[in-house]
Amino acid sequence: MKQFIAFCGLDCEGCQARLATVNDDDELRRKVAREWSELNKVEITPDMINCTGCRIEGAKTPFCDSLCPIRKCARAKGFETCVDCSDMENCSKLAMITANNTQALSNLKQAK
Repeated sequence: MKQFIAFCGLDCEGCQARLATVNDDDELRRKVAREWSELNKVEITPDMINCTGCRIEGAKTPFCDSLCPIRKCARAKGFETCVDCSDMENCSKLAMITANNTQALSNLKQAK
């Protein structure tokens, strides 16, 4: 499976937080922090926008590092991604992403 596919199926390779990190782009960090703050109705600061990818060693956003229920669950079960879980199709945690992002679900299913 492509290393930039997150546990949930999102493609980290194109994620603006990852791009800001690998390019050390502070302007993009500010933009992403502003957008994510509005989207999630919480304060996200530019210094929180550091991530190399969900399943890749290195920096993670605070949410991805310690709050994401999908990442926590998959790691606790020792799964490479959610595609390894027999309950993937019925998982309410995974549905938080896949209900609004058909590409994430497609990324996982292509790995089967």
